[in-house]
Amino acid sequence: MARVAVVHNTLDFQGGADVVCLTVCSALQRDHAVTLYTLSETDPAALADRFGVDIDHEALTVRMPPFAGAIAGALSSFAPLAGPQLALRSVLLGRYFARDASDFDLAVSTANELAFPIPSVQYVHYPQFHTHRLTHSDPEDASDGVGARILSRVAGPEDEALAAPTTTLVANSAWTAGVVDRLYGVKPAVLHPPVDPIEGGRDWADREPGVVVVGRLAPDKRILDAIRVVDRVRARDHDIHLHIVGGAPRAYRQYVSRVETAATERSYVSVEVDVPRSRLEMLLRTHRYGLNLKPREHFGMAVAEYVAARMVAFAPDSGGQREILDERTDRLFESIDEAVDLLSAAIEADGRPTLPRDRFASRRFRESVRRIVNRAVA
Repeated sequence: MARVAVVHNTLDFQGGADVVCLTVCSALQRDHAVTLYTLSETDPAALADRFGVDIDHEALTVRMPPFAGAIAGALSSFAPLAGPQLALRSVLLGRYFARDASDFDLAVSTANELAFPIPSVQYVHYPQFHTHRLTHSDPEDASDGVGARILSRVAGPEDEALAAPTTTLVANSAWTAGVVDRLYGVKPAVLHPPVDPIEGGRDWADREPGVVVVGRLAPDKRILDAIRVVDRVRARDHDIHLHIVGGAPRAYRQYVSRVETAATERSYVSVEVDVPRSRLEMLLRTHRYGLNLKPREHFGMAVAEYVAARMVAFAPDSGGQREILDERTDRLFESIDEAVDLLSAAIEADGRPTLPRDRFASRRFRESVRRIVNRAVA
């Protein structure tokens, strides 16, 4: 049994990266003593319950920097103006962990690259430093607010640390792995995040002809664009409705208000925030279509969940979600206009789901994580 530290910048944004963090903790508890380092307001136990991740909370030690709640709260309050500051959180947490590093055999970062003083496994959702080197990057990908733009120029130790033989790099998609390779000259292995099949879904004929949008209510998810897509599909005489369901982090309260206002103006749009896992799965089991609007999504947990629930899923033709949808041209779009056309065509043709539901099963993810960590410890 090794002493393993899982280092995760914050659980406060309640998205796919946090599912990865909690699943890694759960997977490693079987063979190792696990300590979670994070800078969060969010209770890991409560979030694990909401995501349906089975963790031995009594055995999991959680350590946070002094005044972590106040710091995380201040950063979340500032987020509407300066972005989520994930890179800044990582640097603050990394410095705090460095004081304890000698107590551990291995560090596992579940939120991107860091320079650790001990052997490490690092799971990259999208690089958080040096993104100014990507001359073709979209601003949404390359910028995490003022703090990230500054840190990307001063956080130099990552270059040497990521190339060290004691560092194992893993990426959430082949697309992300390519970005890491361009930035650091190191090609990570690919391990897609865990998404289990959602059982008990209705037969296609019995499903509601509606659209579900899953994910945190944040500007980068372009929830308002999803409403516009449904508006325009309905204008083509397709009687569909829209469920928006996901987390509402305090950092995005202004955007959440805009989404809720838009929904109240439409009888066919509903918004549900911070719902239990059972409610989310019920919506996915009973509806036909899933929609994602974020371009260059690094993986796309929501898109994978649509597939896992036997829905017909649509997403932008970029990022890791192309891998999820097997690069299908009738499911991937490059503009709002094309999204409207593809959804309308699927409704008119009665297009059915065809992709395998268990491709990203959590069992595969857990086994891979254990194998990677055990190899790194050895």
